[in-house]
Amino acid sequence: MLYVACFMIVKTSDSKSVKPFLNRFKLPNSDSHKGQNGKVLIIGGSSLFHSASIWAAEIAAHFVDMVHYSSTQENNEIFLSLKKKFRNGIVVPHKNILEYIDEDDVILIGPGMVRGKLNKKLKMKNKKFSDILKIQDEAEYTYHLTKYLLENFPNKKFVLDAGALQMMEPEWLLNLKTKAILTPHQGEFEKLFGFSVSPSISLRMNQYSVEKKSIAVEEQAKKYRCIILLKAVDDYISDGDTSYIVKGGNAGLTKGGTGDVLAGLVSSFYSKNQAVESCVMSSFILKKTAEQLFLGKAYWYNISNIIEHIPSTINQLNFTK
Repeated sequence: MLYVACFMIVKTSDSKSVKPFLNRFKLPNSDSHKGQNGKVLIIGGSSLFHSASIWAAEIAAHFVDMVHYSSTQENNEIFLSLKKKFRNGIVVPHKNILEYIDEDDVILIGPGMVRGKLNKKLKMKNKKFSDILKIQDEAEYTYHLTKYLLENFPNKKFVLDAGALQMMEPEWLLNLKTKAILTPHQGEFEKLFGFSVSPSISLRMNQYSVEKKSIAVEEQAKKYRCIILLKAVDDYISDGDTSYIVKGGNAGLTKGGTGDVLAGLVSSFYSKNQAVESCVMSSFILKKTAEQLFLGKAYWYNISNIIEHIPSTINQLNFTK
């Protein structure tokens, strides 16, 4: 059976293309109280990658009422040193993660977490949470913690990124009652689903890469009952039924850390918005921010510039009140 991709295109250069999402986007109510505008738990970081999870937490702090952050002891100490700048974050020890999963709206797992090979015997074992906390190998910890949380909290809203995507098995998604959001780049997509969506060297094949990618993302989203935001030059988003391509941005977004910011942004929006809308808006806003920074800095802006400028980008959008 021939499968034909059907997708809608959202462009940073076309305000009309994003208008339907702006109309549905939930802004804080004027009479809301602390906690009513979202709570996000971010689990990430490792002894190797310090900044990734912190970047995700920093951007999330702009848009939700509370960010709970859990990482390695070293990263927790770095995070605490930011307290003058980062006032809405609370550092959560590993042993208390389960308490905050019950409390928070969205759980982001993976930024900065370590990947690695596990032998089949280690994969087959189901571990208690107390046993997972004792794991010294960080790749094994990533694998078992992600597995445990998805299996034991099937109703929660999860966003899975980076290390979690590289260590998990897609079949875990089938047991979830609430669809998870996955934010892979092309290499992570291949590792998770077993086939490549990178453009061919052949120019002829590149001409068909848009349709091929859209089909691949939609098929895997449908098969594993999830929402996929595939990060590439253009971002591909699908829940298995409806698909979007977000165009815009520039080469400055190739810097390490932009994916962590995107994951933090998606998680923030997902706390009070629908999954697909959260993905499209996050992609659009990140690309639009890159374009605005380009006007003053060309390609030579950094992750801190992006985090600082995103609120201004959003403030310029024409939301329906």
